[in-house]
Amino acid sequence: QVQLVESGGELVQPGGSLRLSCAASGRTSEIYALGWFRQAPGKGREFVATIEWSGDSLYYGDSVKGRFTISKDTAKNVVYLEMSSLNPEDTAVYYCAARVFGSQFAFSYFLPRTYPHWGQGTQVTVSS
Repeated sequence: QVQLVESGGELVQPGGSLRLSCAASGRTSEIYALGWFRQAPGKGREFVATIEWSGDSLYYGDSVKGRFTISKDTAKNVVYLEMSSLNPEDTAVYYCAARVFGSQFAFSYFLPRTYPHWGQGTQVTVSS
C-alpha cells in the first residue's frame, strides 16, 4: 500500500499563490506517477496535474496550465503543486493520488480511476 498525506491548503486571496505538498510513504517503490486532482462542492473530481515518478513526463489540466506547476523530490518522496494567479474557481478540496502502473499513461493520466491510492485531501479556498 501507498499512503499519501497532503498539506498546505488554506484561505488565500484572489491573485495569490499557494504551495501544496504531498508526502508518500509505504510501498513507494511501486509508484509510477503522482497526481493532483480537485473537487469543488457539487462537482466531479477534476484532473489538475500529474508527474512521472522515475521519468520526466508531466501533464496539466487545461484550466490550470500556465498557472500551476507540479514538481517532485524523489529523495523525500514528496510531490508539490505550486499554484499562482489563484481565482475563486480554484476553490476545492485538492487530492494527491498515486498511480502504480505505467501502461497507457500518456492516454489515461487524467482519469481518477487509474490512481488506486488517494490522500485525504486539503482544502483550498480562494476568496477576498
